[in-house]
Amino acid sequence: MNGRFLGEESVAERVRQAAADLDYQPNHLARSLALGKTRAIAFVVPDLANPAFQAVLSSLSKTAAKDGYRVLVADSAESPSDEPLLAAEVRRRCDALILCAPRMGEAELRQLAVTVRPLVLINRMGADVAAPALSIDYETGARKLAEHLCDLGHRHLVYLAGPQGSVSNGYRLRGLDAFAAAAPEVRIDRLPGGVSSDDGIAAAQAVIDSGATAVIAFNDLVAIGLLHALEGRGVQVPQDVSVTGFDDIPFARFSQPALTTVSVPHEELGVQAWHRMHALIQGEAPDVDVVYQPQLEVRESTAAPRSL
Repeated sequence: MNGRFLGEESVAERVRQAAADLDYQPNHLARSLALGKTRAIAFVVPDLANPAFQAVLSSLSKTAAKDGYRVLVADSAESPSDEPLLAAEVRRRCDALILCAPRMGEAELRQLAVTVRPLVLINRMGADVAAPALSIDYETGARKLAEHLCDLGHRHLVYLAGPQGSVSNGYRLRGLDAFAAAAPEVRIDRLPGGVSSDDGIAAAQAVIDSGATAVIAFNDLVAIGLLHALEGRGVQVPQDVSVTGFDDIPFARFSQPALTTVSVPHEELGVQAWHRMHALIQGEAPDVDVVYQPQLEVRESTAAPRSL
């Protein structure tokens, strides 16, 4: 049945025919025990409801399937403390592990990497871990958004921050700090945000009270929630306040108004993550680490402030 029978072909043909007649299906659990391999990998993500992570998972699953591998999924629900235990548990059920945007601290990640190999990291820059890594230059992406708003004439911005444990949030802040140092005439306030549309809705009144003319949200979901809440309060976007997101999820193009954001190649992240993982499984050297550059996508949610 595995194509390696060395006897008479007529015997093999009778076995195959009997399997077809009986609708025989291999027992993957028994096969995994016999071979010591499951031909499955795990994908651990902080929030599967986020379309950005869904896009990575979709391309990862499709690419791995071409090599006969399945992808198991585990969602840590944005809990950094639960991630190490969840990753270790799911790793016992498969051959390898891909961590997508892990929120855990540096020490926990280093310790985990020793026990869960093979391991590939996505969206975790600067991790001192001996594992292939694919990441996004969040610092540059945030700076591009601030520069775009400044070029339109905005001088008072608000950043709706992501989770405190998010490494990518830290890089966004670094990008905004670098911009602010180079443009002292621009004021950038920080307000609590989050990762979901509900977080954007909850932040709407604080944004209005701040008096800022433009907002940079942690991601597109937060920005879309904010758009909805501002409209409900009679605040026009972009006439009264400009709003930007981060990621360029599909919803961003179809929001009202269409959302200005920076695009991230999520599908490519999934494809390249599998190529590196497959190399590790095969005992080969993976390709070099890559840091992708976000691209500014200017749409209808940003414009010059009314006073100009």
